Amino acid sequence: MTDLKLLALDTEDLDVLSAHVQDAVVRVADMGYARGDRRFALLMNRYDWASDKPRGKGVRKRAALHFDAVQSVVTAGFDPNAHDGVLNLLAITFIPIDGPAGMVELSFAGGGTVRLGVECLEARLSDLGAAWAAAAKPAHTLD
Repeated sequence: MTDLKLLALDTEDLDVLSAHVQDAVVRVADMGYARGDRRFALLMNRYDWASDKPRGKGVRKRAALHFDAVQSVVTAGFDPNAHDGVLNLLAITFIPIDGPAGMVELSFAGGGTVRLGVECLEARLSDLGAAWAAAAKPAHTLD
């Protein structure tokens, strides 16, 4: 298994990155904003959709994701102080506002969101090496 390393500088790149982190499990305590560095980062256990087999449970990998040039962070739909809280990441989107500036939105199951005001889109995803058999393959019902 190869470790994934992705850079997103536009919405097409972010769509690819978002597909790779769909159904990642994130502890609230593993997310944070470094105001001085203007960076928002999170650690996750992502489901490796690229190595998924039609039958079986698949693999989870420990990964890090960070966004640079972050000016603001707003959370909604979950308690950011509930450090034992666990969120399921569904998608990441970018909404341009003025030139390269815009809003990055991380959407979680149950309606939770993290919105990042950014000067420009710059995101990096890197696997950290640890991989293990997933307890179950994520499944979604279509409404």
